[in-house]
Amino acid sequence: MKTAIVILNWNGKKLLEQFLPSIVNFSTNEVEIYVADNASTDESITFIKEFFPTVHIVRNSQNGGYAKGYNDALQHIKADVYCLANSDIEVTQNW
Repeated sequence: MKTAIVILNWNGKKLLEQFLPSIVNFSTNEVEIYVADNASTDESITFIKEFFPTVHIVRNSQNGGYAKGYNDALQHIKADVYCLANSDIEVTQNW
């Protein structure tokens, strides 16, 4: 069964820095990780490409918000199971 973790992102580099390492480190080889980018203007994409080259990037041409952002990205991702995450949630716990 093919599983995809899909993270919706818009200008969330700071948040991706906080939680993307854990998602990558604790995901098995059977899971593909995607960042669905909603037309970010920060350095989110550069950060992912530099530090997490195994993470797939689906770039939406415009920020369509939460539902449209996922729907647009999911058209390009083939999986049996999707786990949807969002980079808009601030991580407050210090590890």
